[in-house]
Amino acid sequence: MIKPEGERESFMNILICDDDREIVEAIEIYLKSEGYDTFKAYDGQEALQILESQTIHLIIMDVMMPRMNGMVATMKIRENKNIPIIMLSAKSEDYDKITGLNAGADDYICKPFNPLELVARVKSQLRRYVDLGSLNKEGGSAQAGAAVYKTGSLVIDDEQKAVTLDGESVTVTPIEFGILKFLTKNAGRVFSMDQIYEAVWQEPAYNPGNTVSVHIRRIREKIEINPKEPKYIKVVWGIGYKIEKL
Repeated sequence: MIKPEGERESFMNILICDDDREIVEAIEIYLKSEGYDTFKAYDGQEALQILESQTIHLIIMDVMMPRMNGMVATMKIRENKNIPIIMLSAKSEDYDKITGLNAGADDYICKPFNPLELVARVKSQLRRYVDLGSLNKEGGSAQAGAAVYKTGSLVIDDEQKAVTLDGESVTVTPIEFGILKFLTKNAGRVFSMDQIYEAVWQEPAYNPGNTVSVHIRRIREKIEINPKEPKYIKVVWGIGYKIEKL
């Protein structure tokens, strides 16, 4: 059974990975005050070692670190895990954000950051992890009213939190599942990037274009035979995206 919101935090383990020990300690204080359990790493290799021995529900990952940077570590994690990753970086250009999201991050926060904003984003990511994705799939029971949405041979099973294409399982992150569920449930309708962001991220959209488009591109790479000529997710220029009703 899914626990009520106030009870979820007590069993959530968060890995903080940053080579700046003061930042790690500060983040840990804020997270522990919210009831989260924390693990600490100071480079990408150490983070990977912790992931092998501990159950981690979310990672806060710095980009610039010795031995193994956050980009490489994130790509290695994405080879077999779909847990949420929030990337931290002193680089604030759009290119850097897109690179981080392409590497597999679910969110990207620029340094210096407000710790309260980071905590809010942690809660938001964990909410999706529980409600939309991997945590339920691994052991939780189905939510009441869960349904199956289909278009063509693409099937979104909201009960099992699973995506299949032509009968084959497709591995997606919680955010990718949320986007697919939202668009497939409303197949044929066009939604702006703001509408998609607010429906899936469940927070106000402030210039979400790069974030949404990067996740759409990652989904296309997983479900389209030719992502450049998509069968399912279509762009309606000047408006947004839709999933074809097939």
